[in-house]
Amino acid sequence: MHHYYGILHKDSDSAYGIHFPDLPGCFSAADDENDIVARASEAIALWLEGRPPVKPSDLRSITRIARADIARGGTIVLVPCPALPALSR
Repeated sequence: MHHYYGILHKDSDSAYGIHFPDLPGCFSAADDENDIVARASEAIALWLEGRPPVKPSDLRSITRIARADIARGGTIVLVPCPALPALSR
């Protein structure tokens, strides 16, 4: 099983949202924090459908990329993607 790091954010007047620096345009949302990881995993699988596999970045790279999001209260979340084809490391 592969994983991607997502950036989770929540404003007081909105649902939980998550986006993936490695997968431009891939995002998901959920009203309940207990649902966000499952929905995010589905979003990754759909985003990757019909595309070549994308090697996930390591935590250090994601932290550097997401510095501004983290400063605004974002949190890095590890999201599984069981449907991802084999990747070369």
